[in-house]
Order: sequence, then structure tokens, then C-alpha cells
Amino acid sequence: MEKALFTKQEFAKIESAFRDNFNMSLETTDQHGKNVSFACSKDCHPEFCKIVRQSPAGMNRCRQDRLRSLKMAFETGQPYITICHAGIVLACVPAMDKENPLGGIFFGKCLWDKPDEILIEDIDKRLKGIRINRKKLKQSIEKLAVLPGRKIHEAGEFLFVLLYESTGLDPYVIQWRRQRSQQQSEIGELIKEHKGKSGAGQYPLEAEKMLMEKVKIGDRTGAREVLNMILASIMLKDPGNISVLKARMLELLSVLGRSAVEGGVDINFMLEKNLDYMNKVLQIDNQQDLCVWLSNALNDFTELVYSIQDKKRVSQIKPATDFIKQHFREQISLDEVAHSAYLSVSRLSHIFKEQTEMTIVDYLTNVRIEYAKELLISTNKNCTEICFESGYNNQSYFTRTFKEVTGVTPRQFRETNRRK
Repeated sequence: MEKALFTKQEFAKIESAFRDNFNMSLETTDQHGKNVSFACSKDCHPEFCKIVRQSPAGMNRCRQDRLRSLKMAFETGQPYITICHAGIVLACVPAMDKENPLGGIFFGKCLWDKPDEILIEDIDKRLKGIRINRKKLKQSIEKLAVLPGRKIHEAGEFLFVLLYESTGLDPYVIQWRRQRSQQQSEIGELIKEHKGKSGAGQYPLEAEKMLMEKVKIGDRTGAREVLNMILASIMLKDPGNISVLKARMLELLSVLGRSAVEGGVDINFMLEKNLDYMNKVLQIDNQQDLCVWLSNALNDFTELVYSIQDKKRVSQIKPATDFIKQHFREQISLDEVAHSAYLSVSRLSHIFKEQTEMTIVDYLTNVRIEYAKELLISTNKNCTEICFESGYNNQSYFTRTFKEVTGVTPRQFRETNRRK
């Protein structure tokens, strides 16, 4: 049984959020271009569209527009924006559940620019052969919303996310197609950029070395950009040759595996994972799917390295945090803290800030102030005693620091918390 697009309640939620953010109506069709009545806004057709659709020929052209838009949106896995047969903007967000196309949500039905005589004449030509009231049509053009292209694109992206977050539709396949379209667009731009250049089409060994370095340090964004550069070079030299592409990909998988191991990933785990990857490459027979699959495999490599290095960085600062907790009552220096972790002051400072989002000095201050707060609540010691026991040797500085951290003085903190 074919899964429904969504429920009436789900559409109401989607429509409300979309109107709040973009003040536009929505029209929903099934995969055959037929309106889903409960999932269409009451004002989904502006007066212009109503006039065009009064004619059977106009209605048929509108349906054909929707079918074409659905086809493109399903294939690319992303919002599709076009100029409809009547000359106005039409945008479509595809609705799929896994690999099953269910329909789409349409919006827009506006103009890019304010209408002038040239635009009106163009619309009139487009609607040649359709029996409609031309005078009323011209008046309705003036009432159409005028929206910049950027806003339509933003609305499309917003609606795409909203649709899959608000319903039970499985977006796996549509997201795969979207990723594939975006990657092929990036590769296409790189091919255009390198065509005609000296050495174009030669395998970029330098880029391969750069890719290895990016993987070693867990740089996901940088690694993806370099990978697309390599794929563009392969396709420029052997366009459409799936066998060459697979051979190059198998080589790249070996290179990426070595880089991940050098980045800290266990070699036995990596060998097992690489074998799975290689078997998968041999099973795919589509150039676009091969490219996006390799990109996802690259993400796995860099994520493995990043998570391992992240754990290493946490373990690197633990001796320093332990040292601070043991010696915060004393006058300790950054050199002593760094020495406890067997790192230079600059290296520890960098890793410490990266992991804790605070400096070593801030961390020491927090430990001291937390201890002072405990003493203020649980003992009758005066503020001077607490100042020295918390690692400070100047009461004025202690009071000022305490207030900066907590918003109140030590005395005010004690009074407030003891009353509680």
C-alpha cells in the first residue's frame, strides 16, 4: 500500500510555520500532478492562476508544469525552481519516502521583478492559444507578489527541512540524491575551471598528498574539497569510463586507509573497514553514485580520525586539570601546569582552550572560586581566611574576582545562601 504524503494535521503545522516565515501559500499534488485538496492553502492559487486555469488548455499546461517540476525535483533530490508555462515563478519541494516518490509541495507563483510592458507581452505570448479574458489577466499580473530569487531559494530550503522534520517520511534516498546533485555540480565547475589548462586531465598526485594530510588531521571540509578536485581530474581525462573511475577509487581507498591509520585509527579495524568499502565500490555501476559514495566514505575516515584525536586531546589535558585541582591553594605558574602534562605552555594553552572553551587561568579561577563558595556556605571562617585558603594572597583581588565570576561579593554570597 502506497504511503500517504502526510496527514491534515501535519500539513496544517507545515503551512503555519511556512506562512510565519515567508508569508506564502502552499499547493500539494500527488506524484501524478493531481491536487491533494486537504493539503492546499485556501489561497494557493492567486487570481492570475485562477484565470489561466479556467481554460481546459490552461489547466492541462499547469498540470504538465507540475509533472516536469516533480520529475526534476525527484531526480535531483532538492527544491526545483522554474518559470512556469504562463511566465511566473513556480517552486517545488519533492516528497519521497525512502525510494518512493509521493508528490510535492508547490509555492511561489510570483514574479522576480515588477511587471513592465516587456513582461506582460511575454506572458501574453506564452498564453497564446488559451481562451481567457486578456484584460482581467493583465490586471491580475499587477497583483502578483514580487519576490527576489534569494528569498525563493531560502523558502525552498526551509520548506524542504520542514517537510521531512514534520512528517514520518524517510528522507534517506532524497538526501542521497541531493548530495549527489550538489557534488556533481561542484565537480562540473572544477572541470570547467581546469579545461584547457596545461596538464589538465593528469592525475593530481599533489592533491592526493594534500588529501592524505587533511584526513590525518580530521579536516572534513578540506578533505571533501580536495576529493572533488581529484574526481574532476579523473573525469576530465576519462569521461564516462566507469572502470577507470573504480580503479582510481580503489587506489584512493588504500591511500585514505593509510592516512587514517597514521591519524591514530587502529590498523586492524581499518583493514576490515577498507575491505567492506572496496566490495561496495565494485557493486556500484553509476558514476554519480560512486562519487557521492566515496565522499561519504571519506567523511567516515575523517570522522574516525577526528574522534580519536579528540579523545587524545582530552587525555592530554587531564594531567593539567588534575594538577590544578591538587595545587590550586598554592601559588602555581603556567609552566608548572604545562610541565605536569609534559607539554609546552603554548601547546597546552591551545589544546586546553579547544577542549574546555576557557583558558588555563580561567579554569584555575573557577576551581578556586568554587572552593571559596563551599567554605562560605559550610564554615564560619572569615573572608580573609577563605581568601588565602582558596589560593589568593590579596583580599581585594579575591573579592573583585569573586564578584566578576558570581555577580556578588563573598559576603553577599554567604548571606544569601545561608538564608536559604
